[in-house]
Amino acid sequence: MATDFNRVIDRHGTYSTQWDYAADRFGRADVLPFSISDTDFPVPEEVEKVLLARLRHPIFGYTRWNHDDYKQSVLRWFQRDGSAQGMDSEWVVYSPSVIFSVASFIRLLTAPGEGVIVCTPMYDAFYGVIEGNGRALVPVRQASAQEGYGLDWEALERAASNPRNRVMLLTNPHNPTGKVYTRSELERIHAICRAHDITVVSDDIHRDMVYGPARYAPLLDVSTEGALIVCSSSKTFNTPGLIGSYCIIPDPILRERFLFELKQKNALSSVSILGMEAQICAYNRCESYVRDLVTHVRGNMEYLAEYVEKNLPGLRFSMPQGTYLAWIDVSGLGLASSELQDRLVNRGRVGIMSGSAYGDAGYIRMNVACPRSKLEDGLDRVRASLAE
Repeated sequence: MATDFNRVIDRHGTYSTQWDYAADRFGRADVLPFSISDTDFPVPEEVEKVLLARLRHPIFGYTRWNHDDYKQSVLRWFQRDGSAQGMDSEWVVYSPSVIFSVASFIRLLTAPGEGVIVCTPMYDAFYGVIEGNGRALVPVRQASAQEGYGLDWEALERAASNPRNRVMLLTNPHNPTGKVYTRSELERIHAICRAHDITVVSDDIHRDMVYGPARYAPLLDVSTEGALIVCSSSKTFNTPGLIGSYCIIPDPILRERFLFELKQKNALSSVSILGMEAQICAYNRCESYVRDLVTHVRGNMEYLAEYVEKNLPGLRFSMPQGTYLAWIDVSGLGLASSELQDRLVNRGRVGIMSGSAYGDAGYIRMNVACPRSKLEDGLDRVRASLAE
């Protein structure tokens, strides 16, 4: 059944990180938030029905994920568009979150003090997970859409040639720039890393939010050697509160090491019942939801681009290739990041993340996965905050 993505749903009073705890990020609660990466959309009706049916069973005991229903749903999702045809369901393993997976692979594949190569700016949680585990962050510049999306290949070559760097953490599509790496770019990245025995960990959690003519290609289409994917259905179907993600690990030795980390070291092998049910249903039955979602968010991105061009001089924005995150260049305003945030929050009452959280204070990151009316209100608030 078609989903109304313009339906406004009040999320206050649901312990929502984005809505109920906006003051944690912006210093006040009365802002209209466009911050954390969940959406303001209902889950697919098919998922809601499955969850309600499961809730009618009054027992919620320890639950197994290691079965065909779970793993085949992931396999089907990756193969439905013709990619990952050589993927084996045995490569699929559960993880409670993508960040848990990333942290685990950093510990499994590197020693304290060794380096993790990343494309910056990057998802803010990766800074903490790399440095919090005592590893060195090795940045390689990824340009924005406004800058032509170039990757600093020379910097990547230099970083890969350093024997202290053992892992490359890739995000595809890239958060926050929205870059979707082509197959040829993935081949080049993988070749550079393999030449120096570096494992590429590809976070593909935004894999479904891609706008044509760009097309998502999984890293495992390029090679299964020195490569793995961490992912989740939670961004696409708005289920992060149900908990659950997965990894696709072709290397059987690394897969067993990860499962030891999951089960023996952290006792996290029992899956969330509702998270598992939601993923299986979404991946088996909700392709039309994703098509409509992408169409709606693309419309929001196009509206944003037109609004910026007409009403917000000093800002630059180009349509991204993927994600529902708008990476907006604010360097033309001539304002310090702190002053801009003060204006947005205290004058416009709008909560948009400063690019400094991701590694570039010349940008802001705006989550546009919302009804159009919210976006219109938010952009009018941005305009008011910048008026002299």
